[in-house]
Amino acid sequence: MRSLETRFGQVLVGGTEEIYSEALSLAEVQRRRTFPGKPFLWALSGGSTPQDWFAWCLTVRAFPPALVAASHFTVSDERHVALSDFQSNFGSATRLLLDPLEVPPGHRHPWPVELAPHEAAAAYERHIASIRGEAGYDLCMLGLGSDAHTASFFPGSPLIAADDGKAFAAVDAGSKGWRLTITPRGLARCGRIVVMATGATKAGAVGRVFHYPENPIDIPAQILMRCSDSVVWLLDKAAAAELRG
Repeated sequence: MRSLETRFGQVLVGGTEEIYSEALSLAEVQRRRTFPGKPFLWALSGGSTPQDWFAWCLTVRAFPPALVAASHFTVSDERHVALSDFQSNFGSATRLLLDPLEVPPGHRHPWPVELAPHEAAAAYERHIASIRGEAGYDLCMLGLGSDAHTASFFPGSPLIAADDGKAFAAVDAGSKGWRLTITPRGLARCGRIVVMATGATKAGAVGRVFHYPENPIDIPAQILMRCSDSVVWLLDKAAAAELRG
């Protein structure tokens, strides 16, 4: 794979299966860095790329059993909908990955979407802190939208500029509804952040993130520059088509 060092973190570019495999390798490395006896808290992401990755992991039986056994799973952001709703990120991860891997119930940590949005974010922050000792993840997986959003940071989001010290928040995303999401402060508390993007529809967003002037209000994924030492980008060749260097 091609490797680049950038102001937004390390970038690895390769074939789709190469970056899928690298995601698991990064998870295994991070798990080994976790203090012995502590849960390895892993936040999955929503969207089409993670769903394709889930399917690949199961098809080729790529998940090491020891990694499954050690991992506690959540999602880095969530729609404020029931887990049974097809739009739920955790619901999707449950159906497509956690259930097939037979992850035990005690290792599953969905956002408490039964609560009102701000109450849900506060309760989730307390729960995550009780698992890890602080509010954040050992491994945070993120995607990249064609509008350069990541997690639930959409262009113009008030969360990009605001910092109330919280690691998680609820935000009204307008036509997209209420979202529950990790915040920039929460990202700074993560051990490792892995951004995975595949396909030609992501190439324009990748180009804007890496080559446009810094403006995270309009290009939200640029907030990752604030924690670049922890960030690895996994891009297939189509997504990296506009990446220079």
